Amino acid sequence: MHAAQPHYRGPKGMDAAFNRVARWLVERGVNLAGAQTLTVTGRKSGTPQTVPVNPMPFEGREYLVSPRGNTQWARNARVNDAAELRRGRRRRSVRLVEVAPVDRAPIIRAYLDKWGWEVKRFLPEGMGTEPDDATLARHVDDLPVFEIR
Repeated sequence: MHAAQPHYRGPKGMDAAFNRVARWLVERGVNLAGAQTLTVTGRKSGTPQTVPVNPMPFEGREYLVSPRGNTQWARNARVNDAAELRRGRRRRSVRLVEVAPVDRAPIIRAYLDKWGWEVKRFLPEGMGTEPDDATLARHVDDLPVFEIR
């Protein structure tokens, strides 16, 4: 079920400042609860775009969930799936493959179990960090999920 406007909560004010600080720390190797930086190629500019993300292992695979919704990095990854994950000097080239909405619910639930405390204010209105099955089903289209390969 798609909303009239896709869910997106861009970083503003203190969140934008926190993202800059988190990115700086992660790029220098500081482990902030597993955070890494994700670099994707801008779909319009063609220049590298870097943001802090929380990769999450789930059932033998690794995923990125976009709790802010249809973010710039998610839109960029849809156009060019080549990306880099980094913490300090450790870098790895990856592909980001979007997970179909029908398969997202268990991944999103696991993500919220692990990161809900950090991302709850970015979630779609009325979702919360412990959504029942019906609520989660209503919002799977709002939260892009990518498998890291």
